[in-house]
Amino acid sequence: MSISKLIMDKKESISLVGLGYVGMPIAVAFSKKVNVIGFDLNEDKINTYKQGIDPTNEVGDEAIRNCKVEFTSDESRLKDAKFHIVAVPTPINLDKTPNLAPVEGASKIIGRNLTKGSVVVYESTVYPGVTEDICIPILEEESGLKCGIDFKVGYSPERINPGDKVHTLEKIIKIVSGIDEETVEEVAKVYELVIDAGVYKASSIKVAEAAKVVENSQRDINIAFMNELAMVFDNMGIDTNEVVDAMNTKWNALKFYPGLVGGHCIGVDPYYFIYEAERLGYHSQIILSGRKINDSMGSFVADAIIKQLIHADKIVKKSNVVVLGATFKENCPDIRNSKVIDIINSLQEYGVNPIVSDPYVNEAEMRHEYNINLVNFEEIKDADCIVFAVAHDQFRNLDWTQIKNMFRDGENENKIIIDVKSIFNRTEVEEQGFTLWRL
Repeated sequence: MSISKLIMDKKESISLVGLGYVGMPIAVAFSKKVNVIGFDLNEDKINTYKQGIDPTNEVGDEAIRNCKVEFTSDESRLKDAKFHIVAVPTPINLDKTPNLAPVEGASKIIGRNLTKGSVVVYESTVYPGVTEDICIPILEEESGLKCGIDFKVGYSPERINPGDKVHTLEKIIKIVSGIDEETVEEVAKVYELVIDAGVYKASSIKVAEAAKVVENSQRDINIAFMNELAMVFDNMGIDTNEVVDAMNTKWNALKFYPGLVGGHCIGVDPYYFIYEAERLGYHSQIILSGRKINDSMGSFVADAIIKQLIHADKIVKKSNVVVLGATFKENCPDIRNSKVIDIINSLQEYGVNPIVSDPYVNEAEMRHEYNINLVNFEEIKDADCIVFAVAHDQFRNLDWTQIKNMFRDGENENKIIIDVKSIFNRTEVEEQGFTLWRL
């Protein structure tokens, strides 16, 4: 009997290795249909899930409380699963090279607990070749088993968009691949249990690996183009968003906007492609240039803030600059590779110590990761400049009285709003008497 049939009949289990923003929603989704073991090395995270708390806000506390996932930090429990899904992060090092330590570590853990007849599917974003050239040898060495004979391997890139309640796991087409046709079919049948949108069968593991890196690199390049325009238009005294709105009246406009590009995917994945291309002797032209532009946007916004303070006759070092939002995107608590931090760091270089507030972010995590103390939103007052860095719904829904109460007393024309995410209508802001700068 096939693995997929055994899983559907609940005679075998699925394991999820890595229970973060990607792995946990997958585990919860599968647990509605089959037996699931959710494994993570972080015991605190496991205990949080056992208490019915979803720190990621991806599925919500109620879904965690009611799900049937067996959460564990005991790796030996993986021996009770026959289908393993690896969803650990794949970050980059300080020198922008791939950091494969998490996926290598996960491979060692699975290898130590791998049994004959198992299937291992990697979802972590990697450059083409990692699954077959790095992960499979680790699995074989740790298990003493032979890939293709004793166990099979597949690759199915994660496509979850953190904080997105529209394009959820079930609604996104799943790319699947495997070392042979039999594996592809088995992997497809398992994912079809939870993916309503269906699956796409890639011709090889390398094609599937490349597809994930390329789809994020494409977005990165398009946003970089808009960011470059924004920098030029700023010097021209032209509002970038007004240009984009006009351009978007054409049917084939791509509707990209300038912005900060961080997070664990778009701000990272292109470096995986660049690394492998350079290893093969090709120096990236477009992708690397796009990354350089997007990595510079935090400093560009910070410089704009300083200029606006000077134009308003503010003493820069004595100005109270409030930064609203610290996550890499709206309506999620994820602070990994947030480019808002670049704005904060650049302001500190000018002697400005900004007041940072984000209702979505765990205060202890923010201190640990970035040595930044968050301020409760309700305590903000006497601001000279407010930077709307992230478009959380809570910030979008503020009325003008609430915004005015955060500023220092005085004439509104000396009060600066920096609108990184184009939350506000320019005319409305100016009618309120504020000075507006937006990306």
